[in-house]
Amino acid sequence: MARSAVKRQVNRLPPERRISDIMKAARDVFTEKGYSEALITDIAVRAGVVEGSIYRFFANKRELLVKVVELWFEELLTQDAEQFAGIRGVWNQIRFIVHTHLMSIRRDPALSRLMFQEIRPTPDYRGSRLFKLNQAYTHRLIDVVKAAVANGELRPDTSPSLVRDMVFGAIEHRTWAFLRNEGDFDPDQIADQITNMVYRGLATDRKGAVTFDTLFARLDAATQRLEAITETPPKKRVRKTA
Repeated sequence: MARSAVKRQVNRLPPERRISDIMKAARDVFTEKGYSEALITDIAVRAGVVEGSIYRFFANKRELLVKVVELWFEELLTQDAEQFAGIRGVWNQIRFIVHTHLMSIRRDPALSRLMFQEIRPTPDYRGSRLFKLNQAYTHRLIDVVKAAVANGELRPDTSPSLVRDMVFGAIEHRTWAFLRNEGDFDPDQIADQITNMVYRGLATDRKGAVTFDTLFARLDAATQRLEAITETPPKKRVRKTA
C-alpha cells in the first residue's frame, strides 16, 4: 500500500520536476559507473520513477547522457560570468579562463571523461547543440585575444582561434593523467605556466619597441646636432690678466 501511495505521488509531479529528478539521477549514475555500465534501471530507481517514465522524456540512454553534459556546460557558462566581468588586464583574464577550466576538470573529472571519451569522438558531435555550447564556452578566450590585438597589447598577427586551440589543448594534455587516475595536477601552477607562455609569446613591448620611422627620426636629429657642433667654430678663450 505504501508503495502505491509513493507511485501515485510521483505521478502527480509536474513534467519539469520529473525531468529534473531524472537528470540529477542520471548525472549521479553516469559519474559513478561510467556510460557503459550505467543502466536506465539504475537511473529510474535513483530518480524514484518507473523505467518507462524515462523513455517518455528521453529517447535512449545516449540522449540522456548528452542532456546531462549539456546542462553541465550551461552551468559552466553562467556560474562565473559576473566574476569574469570584473577582471581587468589581459594577463589576468587569460589566467582566469585557464584556471577556471582546470578547476572544472578537477571538480568533475567523471563528466570531463564522458565528454572527451563518449561524446566528442562521435561523428554527430560537430553538428550538435553540445558542440555549440562548447564553442560558446571557449569563445571567451577568443574575445579576450581579439580585444588585446585590437588595442595593440598582443601582436597583430595573432590568431585568436589558434590561441584557443593551444590553450585548451594544453590543458587537456596536462590533465589527462589525472583523468586516467594516474596522477594529479596543480591548477595554480599550470594556470600560471600556460598564461605566461601565451602572453609573453604574443605581447608587444610597447614601451621598449622602436619603429623604423622613430629610429630614423632619432638618427636624423642626432646627425643634425653633430653637424651643428662641427660647423660652429669654437669660441676663443680670453686670458685674464692680473
